[in-house]
Amino acid sequence: MEPPQHDILLSLPLSSLPFTLSTVICSHGFFMLPPNHWDPLSQSLLRPFRLSGPTSSSLLARISQPDPHALLVRVYGTREMGREEEMEVRRQVGRMVRVGEGEERRGEGFGRVVRGPGLFEDMVKCILLCNCQWPRTLSMARALCEFQLELQERPMNVSGCESNGSNFKTSAVQTEHFTPGTLAAKEARIKHKRSRVPKKLWREDMIPDGGGSRINHINVSKCAQMVENSLPASTSSEQEANRGESNVHNEIVAEEGKATLEETEPLFDPKMGNFPSPEEIASLDENYLAKHCNLGYRAGRILKLAQGIVEGRINLEEIEQFSTDPSLSDYEKADEKLKEIHGFGPFTRANVLICLGFYNVIPVDSETIRHLKQVHGISTTTKTVHEVVDKIYGKFAPFQFLAYWSEIWRFYEERFGKLSEMPPSDYKLITASNMRTKRKRKNKNEIMADQPKIKVTMYMVAMKQVVLDARGLWETSF
Repeated sequence: MEPPQHDILLSLPLSSLPFTLSTVICSHGFFMLPPNHWDPLSQSLLRPFRLSGPTSSSLLARISQPDPHALLVRVYGTREMGREEEMEVRRQVGRMVRVGEGEERRGEGFGRVVRGPGLFEDMVKCILLCNCQWPRTLSMARALCEFQLELQERPMNVSGCESNGSNFKTSAVQTEHFTPGTLAAKEARIKHKRSRVPKKLWREDMIPDGGGSRINHINVSKCAQMVENSLPASTSSEQEANRGESNVHNEIVAEEGKATLEETEPLFDPKMGNFPSPEEIASLDENYLAKHCNLGYRAGRILKLAQGIVEGRINLEEIEQFSTDPSLSDYEKADEKLKEIHGFGPFTRANVLICLGFYNVIPVDSETIRHLKQVHGISTTTKTVHEVVDKIYGKFAPFQFLAYWSEIWRFYEERFGKLSEMPPSDYKLITASNMRTKRKRKNKNEIMADQPKIKVTMYMVAMKQVVLDARGLWETSF
């Protein structure tokens, strides 16, 4: 019999008010990308968070805002957490919603733009934005999270389901039959030839001693099955003492959040794991990664990024340090560092720099050209769009992107409704074809109502022609 499971409740105080979780989270398409799961009913975000350490395990957590002065983070399926683990979860949540480190003061008047809990996830998702429509980006992000679950289960060779305290192992998944579950409708019609999967999953020269690239276990899959029956928080007296004065606020927030959270608890997809870590990707075969996650050429760029991080050639902490107190010189230094990474062109770099808090450059693509034409009535090309963008948004420096994105996001919500209330199944509808203004087709009654107007117009044209003919005849007669 499994031991009773408990949830840990953590609070994240908000020093800058007003703060609305739905507005902050649902401020960029990143909130739609797995492993993020935004619940439009409870207005909360469910996703796994990776804890650093020798086990590198992941915990499933829900972020909500029952109190206007603090966020509530509910960690599922664990009886206890060390102080360092609590601080790590708070740090990752704070990074996502840009709380702390002066983020509240940035972009005043435009609001925050959501990002991931770590820079590696942001960088990979920026690669997934390149040269494809939004449904394809959604499918690739989901495929990577599904693949991450396979990567940790396949080397363990687990059969059945075992429990050991708060650590759970789930049954292995056959990677030979892996296919992304959310392909875009247009791409789903394309018949891809199936080729045999490479026999070697890991490159032998990339496997570190002791199997460091393999996560020992993950709590996400099992926790997802327990969310619906989650129990109230329960902590020992020792944990209460360790948490200190902040725990008093935790209990207040927890009491306010119980009623809303326990009523509607959607399950986290058990087929999906966390977002892959650099260590999990670095030892993979490029063709294997490309085929299993439908990444195409992006697989090579993601693989080289992960290998650079694991081998120490790419220092993410050094890059992120530039965003502590951003300035133009810091922007240039960060941009130079990103230029050294294989496959990071202007568009990808601009998106990564936005995640770092630099908003002075707008990532320009076909969506920018469409927006300028449809909203501003200005036709541009890939050669002229940068000049037009600078002319329109230059006055908002150094927050050009925030001004531009606030227009884009407002247009999306006018077209599709409030995105924080959109069900996840509709995310794939946000495509360029659905952005275009469509001519309203007239019904039968409207067509019949126009018939008299058409007849009168035809009669007037005919009478004018008769007059002209008569005038011509009269002039020729004399």
